Amino acid sequence: QVQLVESGGGLVQAGGSLRLSCAASGRIFSINTMAWYRQAPGKQRELVAGITSGGGTSYADSVKGRFTISRDNAKNTVYLQMNSLKPEDTAVYYCNKKPPAVLLSWGQGTQVTVSS
Repeated sequence: QVQLVESGGGLVQAGGSLRLSCAASGRIFSINTMAWYRQAPGKQRELVAGITSGGGTSYADSVKGRFTISRDNAKNTVYLQMNSLKPEDTAVYYCNKKPPAVLLSWGQGTQVTVSS
């Protein structure tokens, strides 16, 4: 069973940076488009950024120019570099496949809190 383990979250002031990591077990990682999602309190989970197996990237408008997604297939790990953080970026961040692929079971996520 494939497991996703997110890490790297924390408390940061507005304008600061964090780097999130997502380690995935299993060969399935290298052949799939992966993505980062986030869910703020009282809101639906939203897709933040995606990266194909070949390294092509896409971003939600709200994070474009501030966040960078990358992957290391040899380590089965996907990263999210977050710069110029804003209070509205506060959420629990998760990684998973990107639709239309069938999603895996969600990991525990990693909390990001941005103070103003």
